Amino acid sequence: MRKFILVGSVVQLLWSCTSPSKVVDQQKLQQEAKENQPVNVILMIGDGMGVPQISTAFYFNDQQSNFERFKHIGFHKSSSTSHWITDSAAGATAFSIGEKTYKRAIGVDRDSLPKETILERLQKEGYKTGLISLTSITHATPASFYAHVKDRDLHEDIAKQLVTGNIDFIAGGGKKFFNKRQDGEDLFKAFLDRDYHLDTLSLANVQRSKRNAFIIADDGLPSKIEGRGHFLKEATDRALDYFTAGKEPFFMMIEGSYIDWGGHAENDRMVIEEVNDFDMTLGVVMDYVEKHPNTLLVVTADHETGGVSVGKFYETDEETGKKVEVPKKVGVYFNTDQHSGELIPVFAKGKGVENFQGIYENSEIYHHIMKVLQGE
Repeated sequence: MRKFILVGSVVQLLWSCTSPSKVVDQQKLQQEAKENQPVNVILMIGDGMGVPQISTAFYFNDQQSNFERFKHIGFHKSSSTSHWITDSAAGATAFSIGEKTYKRAIGVDRDSLPKETILERLQKEGYKTGLISLTSITHATPASFYAHVKDRDLHEDIAKQLVTGNIDFIAGGGKKFFNKRQDGEDLFKAFLDRDYHLDTLSLANVQRSKRNAFIIADDGLPSKIEGRGHFLKEATDRALDYFTAGKEPFFMMIEGSYIDWGGHAENDRMVIEEVNDFDMTLGVVMDYVEKHPNTLLVVTADHETGGVSVGKFYETDEETGKKVEVPKKVGVYFNTDQHSGELIPVFAKGKGVENFQGIYENSEIYHHIMKVLQGE
């Protein structure tokens, strides 16, 4: 009789552990645990990319633009404290410190005082960090997330701060600011002394047990029309694999740098190809966010460059000499070779996207991100 009671008790215990209600409760707890994990942040900046530049992805791309996958869109006002028409330094610094500052400032406020960046703040909270750029990694946009200098042209000072910045994944150009310096220092040796996996030749395999730095061009990398290839997408792929392999949350900034340069050069082909390259990389990141919902993706620009418009395309009739509109083609036109004051779109996907709708100052992007990270 005792044996029967013992067996019955075991069966009852097993049933209680595997009953549908218990399974549902376990799934609920697992889901809640996932939702309470720290949020990864990916900030993509298309330098010089306004609505017209983004529009080219809808006319000059054989595939559907990844921008169409966004449902939450806002706009930011890009002016600096010193100029209504900002530059990349003041624009990116507003994102990184949560305050507007003066033109050419890197990681400092309007009084030239250093301010903790979002990257530095999150490092203190246990986040891994990464920066990817097509320009020198000391250029205005990436520098604004780790350096603190009064002027963006202080590249050698900026490079020195990168070495001690403890950033886990670095990819870009700018070798000359590390190994051909006026002070004679070899900052690449300093990277190695800090146990970095360093590559100055190519975007090679990542070492997961170390911090990684791929600084592979003397200054900036080539543009797409100069044969750059898929560096932006490949660096992003490697970074996402690297961060996913670790258990810590991460913050990563990815810059599509040469959309801006195409505007300055008034080169429509360059703008089109750089936007398409950014769009391709965006697809990789959006796929990642869909598989890792505890991630926030924010896509924006520091400013627009070129006063670009997308309009009717004309060909000249050889017989009459008259301009004839081509119904199924568009042209890309430039109003200036400088930055403009257009409102800049902000796209968000993933955790906390509702915070990024509306119209607000560029500095609010920092605060919207922090609001998501603090679970508000």
